[in-house]
Amino acid sequence: MVRPRKGKRKMFISTLPGEQVEVVLAEEGVVQEYYVEMVHQQKTKGNIYKGVINNIDTNLQAAFISYGADKNGFLQIDEVHPEYFLAPHDPNKGKKYPPIQKVLKAGQEILVQVVKEPTGTKGAFLTSYLSIPGRFLVLTRGREQIGVSRKVDDEKERSRLKAIFDEQKPGDDLGVIVRTVSMGQPKTSLLRDLRFLKRMWKDVRKKATTEESPSLLYRERDLATRAVRDYLTDEVGEVWIDDEGTAEAVEEFAGLVFPRRGLQVKIHNQPELSMWERFNLQKQLEQIYSREVVLPSGGRLVFDQTEALMAIDINSGKIAGKTNFESMALKTNMEAAQTIAQQLKLRDIGGQIVIDFIEMRDRNHWREVEKTLRNAMKIDRARHDVGKMSRFGLLQIVRQRLGSSALSISTEVCPCCNGSGSRRNMEWQSLQSLKDLLRRLRHNKDASAQYELEAERELAMYLLNQKRERLLELERTYKVSIEIKIAKA
Repeated sequence: MVRPRKGKRKMFISTLPGEQVEVVLAEEGVVQEYYVEMVHQQKTKGNIYKGVINNIDTNLQAAFISYGADKNGFLQIDEVHPEYFLAPHDPNKGKKYPPIQKVLKAGQEILVQVVKEPTGTKGAFLTSYLSIPGRFLVLTRGREQIGVSRKVDDEKERSRLKAIFDEQKPGDDLGVIVRTVSMGQPKTSLLRDLRFLKRMWKDVRKKATTEESPSLLYRERDLATRAVRDYLTDEVGEVWIDDEGTAEAVEEFAGLVFPRRGLQVKIHNQPELSMWERFNLQKQLEQIYSREVVLPSGGRLVFDQTEALMAIDINSGKIAGKTNFESMALKTNMEAAQTIAQQLKLRDIGGQIVIDFIEMRDRNHWREVEKTLRNAMKIDRARHDVGKMSRFGLLQIVRQRLGSSALSISTEVCPCCNGSGSRRNMEWQSLQSLKDLLRRLRHNKDASAQYELEAERELAMYLLNQKRERLLELERTYKVSIEIKIAKA
């Protein structure tokens, strides 16, 4: 397991109070993780709601839940806790799950949690197996087993952690997932976290009995405090914040979840420089939004998102003319493997990913690149599976999207190209405008008419500068006056 060295990381929290929070984790000046949250696009993932079943789709074996969002949420039968079944079902007799229409009905109330944010036309993906995360543990309702994070790879430590909660049962219909940060923590700290989470769960249950549906019962914490809860490990030596109010809130929360650490927050208060500029992080953050990423030796990564997958092409760039092609290809591919693992995290790219490496003849080089990529991705929090390289240099990755992408919440489809990445050039657009104008003139019955041609500023200026003679010729031929107007934005 590749882990950052103790105290070598820095956490940066930049806020625009009431509007936006940005969190960066960097190691030795290199951005490792980047998260953004805007208040008007606040995440609902992790929130718990009291909802009501709007309708049931027997073909999908799913229920659509009204829980207070614009679009109904999607709840599959395998995410329905048996306590909501209106008819008894024994999974040991026949199918594991009953037909959804036999055990649920429209109008029925149900507690649900958002697992996946709504995207596009799709509503949120929901579950009725609820969970509440703490500093060291995640309390699960409906799954009574004691689980330990797979990233705790020391068997002796796994056994110790499991024994603590085998002895101290969480309670009826409650389970616990022990998080990676629990490694080495004393029993008292772990049990204090468990008591804290059980109190929160008790509050949720109490609200569920009094609130009308649909209603919010539990809201996940804001990004600044989530960052402290989830990412402030022993590897983080410094925390920098550029807002005093946020710094106070973070210190207060840190005192609650791990009082013994004594977190010292440092305030960035240099108005002439942003925090990103001060710590040389600005260019790295800008690169996240770029289609191309330059590698140290001069090669380039090119990212292209399609409907079905993310394609990543590796170009050798400036070093393409080297005489020892095999050596050049290996060096570029090794750099690319490291950078791709980093960019997948920063961009939160999920689903199918296909990488087109520079072809190499030596199979040992294939394995070297594969090993480098796998090792680089070991610190990725998302579940992933790395395939093998084909003889054509193609390698496939399947990665879980965590829903924390700065790209997804801060970018939109280009109004000029509508997401295609290219647009019709000015010459083509001007000719289409003239063609449309000519069609109207040919049907003109009023010789004294004045014609208006409305166009975007760039096209209007192109017509006036490059097609002036053609416009004058049309005016003379059809005895009309033509006026070019700039369309209002």
